Amino acid sequence: MHPTDGLRGTKSHKLLGRRIVLGITGSIAAVECFELARELIRHGADVHAVLSDSAQDIVTPWAMAFATGNEVVEVIDWRVQHVTLLGNMPGRADLLLIAPSTANTISKIACGIDDTPVTTMAMTALGSGVPILIAPAMHHAMYQNPAVQKSVEALKEMGVGLIGPRIDEGKAKVASIEEIVEAVVRRLGRNDLSGRKVLVIGGSSEEPIDEMRVITNKGSGETAVEIATAAYERGASVELWMGKANVSVPSFIETKRFSTIADVLVLADGLKGDVVIVPAALSDFAPKQAEGKIPSESKDVVLKLCALPKVLDRLRDRSKVLVGFKAESGVTEAVLLTKASKRLKEARLDLVVANDLRDVTAGRTKAFIVGAKRKRKVAGTKAELANALVDEIVGLKG
Repeated sequence: MHPTDGLRGTKSHKLLGRRIVLGITGSIAAVECFELARELIRHGADVHAVLSDSAQDIVTPWAMAFATGNEVVEVIDWRVQHVTLLGNMPGRADLLLIAPSTANTISKIACGIDDTPVTTMAMTALGSGVPILIAPAMHHAMYQNPAVQKSVEALKEMGVGLIGPRIDEGKAKVASIEEIVEAVVRRLGRNDLSGRKVLVIGGSSEEPIDEMRVITNKGSGETAVEIATAAYERGASVELWMGKANVSVPSFIETKRFSTIADVLVLADGLKGDVVIVPAALSDFAPKQAEGKIPSESKDVVLKLCALPKVLDRLRDRSKVLVGFKAESGVTEAVLLTKASKRLKEARLDLVVANDLRDVTAGRTKAFIVGAKRKRKVAGTKAELANALVDEIVGLKG
């Protein structure tokens, strides 16, 4: 048993049974490939590394063999590894991932030049129809070179997916390991939300009491992140509006921030949505903001709360499919479902996710997904809830 066998599937089974060829070229970003290979394995993948000569000056074949648990391709020999891994053969790989890819390799593949083990793999994959993802890494000026940009566009026309790069410190840096892994999951996923635009609104709103203090709701933003990630992995174009949160926002999700309900309504004015999902803990009431800062020496401060506009009402006519959430505390399942059905009708929602706050902890939840004709109970991780909700959305016409 190789050590990688103990890692496989420890984070998820999203790539279980998937065979991935990892092409590595001569960028200094190749030092991250050991951890990239391991992260793919943690999601279930079987990874086979292929190194160009230049890559072997940065990361050794032995290191990548240990990282993947598989023999590394350093040179194409009598075993014709490019054919067995990516040709028209039974059991071939599901994906060629070139990460990092230099400007040299990008341009060679675009022009049909084959003179390294990595470009040989690419030539074969392009001919056999195996999907290819490329994560560029180079100096920014090189990436901006018109010839390189022309090659990038040529690859896109061939159906090759580009991941990143991140433009930072004058460099076109390789995408983060998180972004690369998510791009792989998305490319090999069900793609049952492909072509659809999904907006997720998460976190908590904050309404000012004075210039220092706010009144807010409890909400971590975790469910919103899981839903946005699930929609992305299943092919959607995803945007996330995030209020106050205590979880990190994925780098691969386009994100806008808000604080108050007024901020959300401003964003909503320009919305033309396909699917809108609102797990956010949004304020129903707000105080009239005091001028300056209320003195801390004050013994009694009375706040008069006024009702705020209902965000779901504003979103209804701006979306084809609208999903709301209904949170209660200390109620029976029967009462919870009754309240969820009432919310469904009053707000003209397509789905409501209802739960009791006592059943929600970090990473886990128990909830009902309620529609006009059916309901579904989900108990498990928030990621499982997110995918169950996406299943229901896929089944809707909208």
